[in-house]
Amino acid sequence: MSRRRRAALVTLISAQFVVMLDTAVVNVALPSIQHDLGLTQTGVAWVVNSYFLAFGGFLLLSGRASDLFGNRRMFMAGAALFTATTLMAGFAPTEAVLILARSLQGLGAAVLSPAAMSIILLQFPGDERARAMGAWGAASAAGGAVGVSVGGLITAAAGWQWVFFLTVPVTLLAFVCAPLLVVGPSGPRVRRSFDLRGAISVTGGALALIYATLSIADQGWFSVQAVGGALAGIGLIVGFVVIERHAVDPIIPLTLFRERTVSAGVVVGLLGGAARVSTFFLSALYLQQVLELEPGTAGMAMLPTSIAGFLVSLLLLPRIIRTLGAARTLTLGLLLLACGHLWLSRTPPGAGYGLDVFPGLLLAAAGVALSFTPSTMVIASGVPSTMPGLASGLSNASSQIGAAVGIAAFSAAAALSAREAGAARIADVPALAAGFHAAFIAAGLVAALGALVALCFLRPAAAGLRQAVRPEPLSDSTTRKVNVP
Repeated sequence: MSRRRRAALVTLISAQFVVMLDTAVVNVALPSIQHDLGLTQTGVAWVVNSYFLAFGGFLLLSGRASDLFGNRRMFMAGAALFTATTLMAGFAPTEAVLILARSLQGLGAAVLSPAAMSIILLQFPGDERARAMGAWGAASAAGGAVGVSVGGLITAAAGWQWVFFLTVPVTLLAFVCAPLLVVGPSGPRVRRSFDLRGAISVTGGALALIYATLSIADQGWFSVQAVGGALAGIGLIVGFVVIERHAVDPIIPLTLFRERTVSAGVVVGLLGGAARVSTFFLSALYLQQVLELEPGTAGMAMLPTSIAGFLVSLLLLPRIIRTLGAARTLTLGLLLLACGHLWLSRTPPGAGYGLDVFPGLLLAAAGVALSFTPSTMVIASGVPSTMPGLASGLSNASSQIGAAVGIAAFSAAAALSAREAGAARIADVPALAAGFHAAFIAAGLVAALGALVALCFLRPAAAGLRQAVRPEPLSDSTTRKVNVP
């Protein structure tokens, strides 16, 4: 890999590191933010949820936009928006401004992440792709790890504003370096129509479904928000399918889903996303509420496993993919993730970190590392190479929507089991342990189901890297006209 290509890869994965960092870092700072800005309980929830809502809701649209308008252009736009709105969040004087900033930050992440991944899919073929995607997965794991581990330390040392300010130089540098490292297209650009009705319907449907899922935790399964959002989301998705059947240049060509690799890959992405994100979400709460560790101590307790996930992604993942192929690597990762959740579900009386938590976290961390990146590669293998943005958008969207549904469903399972066990207050540790037992069991079964779907419906050669693929020059977008299936 040339020096320029390595520099381009570092720029791309640095941006992904920041995107994943901001999905986790704010959680630890919430008590300080609530105290300083006087947040309501609804405001506290939406400081987190607004980011997930915009991030997950706009991924499909922004991924396809990268193919239509150029991935370098979209990458720079996403980096600029993310930088500006991160500063806006850090300087936010009120609850409303902070929630607005987090929403726009999520939109910036939705533009930035698929564009970066589409450049990697397009420009790093063959064995280079395994190494590049391994680095991408490692950056994602490191972002989540740093967010969980040091968010509390940064807040205590410098104030909650700095959990935002510290990421600004990274995205600003990505914006500045993109024109120097990723060459724009040569030759005339092809003018293409934009499917506005399809874009509105698919984005509105995704937003409504994610909103309905996020409302379950606060309002309940049968609340107006949850039921109304679900019905609106289903209606918009049905409308989207009707629109796409007749669109000249659709946002998502429906014929793609006739390819089993794509359809099964999206299903596995939803299941895997639910199990992966819940690993760190449930574990962080378990350490604090059942083992009764302080937030800073709980963050440090998760650091070794986060480092393990980073190392597996960087060092082992490329070799395993070259040996087994992406589909079988994905299956292996989901099986390890299921084993990790099932180990954590033991929650015996007097549970300790060393025996009852640490081994499960190690298994789960390895499972996350071995399933995250191959999920993208499997879906990309079924999408035409001229649409890398759509491939990354489908992969990211399935993972993020699955994560939102998983957190809501597993949290509900934990709360229901805790109530049945008699948890009348937060200090009722045995009942809370029973709730986490149910949540970890549910997450483990979802991961196992994802592994079963991958084993049965994904071909072993899916997204394999054995075939030689001619490298393409670093470019903003394809410049030749293609026939969209």
